Amino acid sequence: MKISEIEVTTPERSAQAVLPVVAATAQSLPEHPQALARARAFAEPLLSCEELDTGENTLAHADAVAVILKSIGGSEAMQAASYLVYACDHLNKPQEVIAKAFGDNFAALAMETTKLVRVQRQARMAKATRPAVVVDTPAAQQAAAVQTENVRKMLLAFSRDLRVVMLRLASRLQTLRFFAATKRPIPEGIAAESLQVFAPLANRLGIWEIKWEMEDLAFRFLEPDTYKQVARLLDEKRVEREAHVERMRSQLEADLNANGIVAKVSGRPKHIYSIVKKMRGKSLGFEKVYDVRALRILVASVPECYGALSWVHHHFTPITEEFDDYIAKPKVNGYQSLHTVVRDAAGLPTEIQIRTQAMHDHAENGVAAHWAYKEAGAKGYAGVSATGAYDAKIAVLRQLLAWERDLSGVQTQDLLDDRIYVLTPDANIVELPQGATVVDFAYTVHTDLGHRCRGARVDGAMVPLNTALKNGQTVEVTAAKEGGPSRDWLNTELGYLVSHRARTKVRAWFNALALSETIAKGREAVEKLLQREGKTALKLDDLAVQLGFANATALFEDVGKDEFSLRAIEQVLRPPEAPQFDANAPVLRKPRSGDNPTKGGLLVVGVDSLMTQMAKCCKPAPPDAICGFVTRGKGVSVHRKDCSNLKEMVAKNGERLIEVEWGVARAMTGSVFPVDVAVQAHDRQGLLRDISEVFTKEKMNVIGVQTQSIKGIAWMTFTVEVSDSGRLNKVLGLVAELPGVNSARRK
Repeated sequence: MKISEIEVTTPERSAQAVLPVVAATAQSLPEHPQALARARAFAEPLLSCEELDTGENTLAHADAVAVILKSIGGSEAMQAASYLVYACDHLNKPQEVIAKAFGDNFAALAMETTKLVRVQRQARMAKATRPAVVVDTPAAQQAAAVQTENVRKMLLAFSRDLRVVMLRLASRLQTLRFFAATKRPIPEGIAAESLQVFAPLANRLGIWEIKWEMEDLAFRFLEPDTYKQVARLLDEKRVEREAHVERMRSQLEADLNANGIVAKVSGRPKHIYSIVKKMRGKSLGFEKVYDVRALRILVASVPECYGALSWVHHHFTPITEEFDDYIAKPKVNGYQSLHTVVRDAAGLPTEIQIRTQAMHDHAENGVAAHWAYKEAGAKGYAGVSATGAYDAKIAVLRQLLAWERDLSGVQTQDLLDDRIYVLTPDANIVELPQGATVVDFAYTVHTDLGHRCRGARVDGAMVPLNTALKNGQTVEVTAAKEGGPSRDWLNTELGYLVSHRARTKVRAWFNALALSETIAKGREAVEKLLQREGKTALKLDDLAVQLGFANATALFEDVGKDEFSLRAIEQVLRPPEAPQFDANAPVLRKPRSGDNPTKGGLLVVGVDSLMTQMAKCCKPAPPDAICGFVTRGKGVSVHRKDCSNLKEMVAKNGERLIEVEWGVARAMTGSVFPVDVAVQAHDRQGLLRDISEVFTKEKMNVIGVQTQSIKGIAWMTFTVEVSDSGRLNKVLGLVAELPGVNSARRK
């Protein structure tokens, strides 16, 4: 039988066969005696006077779906399911009634498909009732893209049962045919959804003819002017083109067979949407679309494919940039063929596809040939073993997941990663993990809604918060005006949360609550300390930075966790040094001339051979200005005049103050005096070594070191021996220049 070279898909070709599918498809449902007749008789009184939301008579739609299913190889049992799907809407307990009359398998298929139909219908109705928006704004386009993507995911979730795929594809094709035949305005979204969701699914599953017709019909509704323009261009020289291709077809088939290549050559129909896609994708005019004229060559083996290609290229002029070898490198859905474009003697381009019969069968049937796996038992059937059936199931699921990756950009996904898709009251689709609860749903919609979730309705009925949701349900959350989650939600035994994301949000809420309590505790402790020290005017952020924290909140957090001692704050508030000696302190008497220095290098004015000792609090060294204080039983304690302890003692016992001065003997004896030096620096490796090297180079002996590191800030005290405190200022300047050192001063 000859096939016409050009067959443009139009709405009027609604009765054309869609796709011959392998006989195994007939086993997709267990056969029942006269299942089709019984199902139609069962549904007719329920559907005959009813209409779908599209305006089509429900029974007429079911009849048409059954015809399409038959055309793609569906059994009578599968055709029968098309009636039961639409009967569900008119039964009080559809699953029980259908299971009793036709069996559990029919009931499960009908209910699953009905659920998907309702979800899509509800989404369309909700969209139609929303206020009109400007669709070309970025925000609107993004929202539409997200919703389309969710429709794809939802369809994928329901399509784990491939019988649902067959029923939905057939139903959508019939809906498009109905609007094309009646010339009614199509509801917004149906054509776009058909082009963006259903047609790609049919393509991925290899149901090519449904794909082509659905694309052409949807494109006709979306861009009617472009559709008519391309259709007119195709019709202008149809007779001349068909005659030319028929001559080329018959000559090519005869020449190949004469040269030992057994081949069958046929014309190949072109479709308006594919032509427009190629014109736009390659920025071509219609006259430069090479595959308007198209032939297909079928041979017996792969070597003969390349033999036929060689013969074609030898006798025609190939357009090299239009050659594709999908045999050596198949498409992602397993498609294999050689594609080339050649020019004949008249210079007219023709696309030629070359493939084996097996490749052609796969191209026509795709994974539809694997629908048999549903009913294959331990022994298998129709030549498919049990192992083969399992492999077929995996192949089908892989194709479905690959389809999802094609459309959503997802790179990887676990084959067994089950998801469910439910609706908000506004019919927005929400994706959740299998077994997700109402609380999971609330957190997925919005974190704050999850925190305030207190109740929910599923399909209008009140349910507990730990109710597991199912595909297609509509969920409405009841929320408090304010508040937070319950700790019970984190108890896995109670089953409130399945989603890892929702569980993380609940933990984060309680962590934030605990942190705020810790910070409040730390703030209270710090503020009480400042009140005791009389430092309430001090800026808290400045204090925190001085202690090595980024801000006051970080300081409060560590204090509240008992990770930072209040004693360290006291040390900053009360440093060892004090203001210079008060001018109001008792005036010292001038030393009298003729006084001789004592043996110890100190002269106590007016008193000879009086025992003296250096005060440990300020560690004076010449030439520091000094004073003496008469102690009880320990002689005279020598202090620096700016010593804070001396100031307090003078305030209480001013009469015990005595004049002292450095004697000349200290220079002669080479006496040294211990002095404390305080260094503050950013802690780093080698800091202590670098400071010690400065003292060593300046020949100052270090006799003691104390260090403490707080939040990356090092507080260091060096005790060094000096003979003259005047040289110490130079050394401290050298220490202050070291990397990371903030300050170096005498204590």
